[in-house]
Amino acid sequence: MPRLSKTQKTAVKFKLNGADVAAEAEPRTLLSDFLRHDIGATGTHVGCEHGVCGACTVLMDGRVVRSCLTFAVQAEGREITTIEKSDENLEIIRRAFKENFALQCGFCTPGIIMSLTDYLSHTAQANEDEIRELIGGHLCRCTGYTPIIEAAIQAAREIQMSNKRVNDAG
Repeated sequence: MPRLSKTQKTAVKFKLNGADVAAEAEPRTLLSDFLRHDIGATGTHVGCEHGVCGACTVLMDGRVVRSCLTFAVQAEGREITTIEKSDENLEIIRRAFKENFALQCGFCTPGIIMSLTDYLSHTAQANEDEIRELIGGHLCRCTGYTPIIEAAIQAAREIQMSNKRVNDAG
């Protein structure tokens, strides 16, 4: 019986939360596994591994992707943002989640926060219906979604006020 050869690893270079990252990955390695096991960015969670639950959501070049459906080699030359990034908007969203008791077990939280980060960065006037639709792409077993939606609405207001102050000052 012929022996299977080891899969060749490929160099992958990208920016992770603003910092340059370089590592090697097999072509079949998922971005979620690469971030958690090879890079050590364990804030990105893995739930269903089918792209349904949303726990693995990260931003690639500022847009939402399910990292369990994305290969690590697809990150080459890109900007990947995870829950670990230190950023004013992310801090506002995290604080709103804490203040509204939207965390509970916290397993789904990183993915939801990353989706909200994308949405709020591209939306001038966030509204509850759009937030509900956005949250519909994430599974949460703890909160019943109400605290998450309340946190998202609070964060949207605070980010809009922050952006207004910046625009008025500049």
